[in-house]
Amino acid sequence: MSEYSPGLEGIIAGKTAISCVNEETGGLSYRGYGVEELAEKASFEEVAHLLIRGHLPTQSELDAFCGTIMAHTHIPLALIDILRHLPVKAHPMDALRTGVSALGPFDPDVADNGPEANERKAIRLLAQMPTIVSIIGRNRQDQPPVGPVDGLTFIQNFFHMLGMKMPGYLACKVFGVSLILYAEHEFNNSAFAARTVASSLSDMHSAVAAAIGALKGPLHGGANEAVMHMLLEIGETNRVESWLKDKLAKKERIMGFGHRIYKQNEDSRSTIIKGYNKMLAEHLGNTKWYEMSERLEALMLKEKGLHPNLDFYTASAYHLMDLPIELYTPIFVMSRVTGWATHVMEQHANNRLIRPTSEYIGPTGLKYGN
Repeated sequence: MSEYSPGLEGIIAGKTAISCVNEETGGLSYRGYGVEELAEKASFEEVAHLLIRGHLPTQSELDAFCGTIMAHTHIPLALIDILRHLPVKAHPMDALRTGVSALGPFDPDVADNGPEANERKAIRLLAQMPTIVSIIGRNRQDQPPVGPVDGLTFIQNFFHMLGMKMPGYLACKVFGVSLILYAEHEFNNSAFAARTVASSLSDMHSAVAAAIGALKGPLHGGANEAVMHMLLEIGETNRVESWLKDKLAKKERIMGFGHRIYKQNEDSRSTIIKGYNKMLAEHLGNTKWYEMSERLEALMLKEKGLHPNLDFYTASAYHLMDLPIELYTPIFVMSRVTGWATHVMEQHANNRLIRPTSEYIGPTGLKYGN
């Protein structure tokens, strides 16, 4: 019997060739490429190709890949109708989970777990996720859906479908970097949930729906939304210190700090998005949120020895783009679906049913009727 570890912390639960976290340095790589270099040089579509197909694309491969994504951006009218009939105030992650689950039966490869079929489903899910998220966002504003447009990039189409002003080059770059950084993160809670479902030889859509359910939880996803609400509550940079002292005195959790994996060093993803956040803030002439975040970061390191995680600086970057706060975690899904789908593919390729054992701590020897 193995030694018990709460939350499976430190337990090696599988082997993967998708991504690697260096706990000592805080570094992260996708299929051998450091995320720092990918964030600087690659587009999100290139990284999605790297994860799903296993290699960075040539220009012709990238063009074909983007064309395939565009060809599958539309979703069935019946699914649009389902989404439109959900309660307006339904949690966006509940609506997104429902959308993905309902999308499954419409996929021609839904019952085929072969590698080619799984790859096709992965690309279709990548293409369809922004459409579903945009409809959820429009529903919450009591606005009709806006369809995708040929000739726009993955990112441009998302802003278009939300009915928003087309972002400039820098905002698109920052948004793309955030998607790259969110795309994959080893055996995280939601990826492991997806792999657990896939290990029963269930289908891609069921596994991704399970992953969305896992990401909804505030201990995994949702921190980016909580961070922005926190910054709005603080309001001004000169209130950061007094606000933090009050929260710490009450032993309240400060969102956007700490990570199960990165305990000794800073999460490199946080460092990357922090730099892009600053660039965007200075470009837009609105550095208030960056300055508040930087001040809070310094105080949390001093008081608690905690570094920010990826969600911390992503939150105010999205706020600068005028994205609705309630869509921050669904946007996370738009990116992470690439990692989830790749984990499902990897699990199906070399499968063994995930079924850990447990240590019983209840009563024994009881007799019926006593």
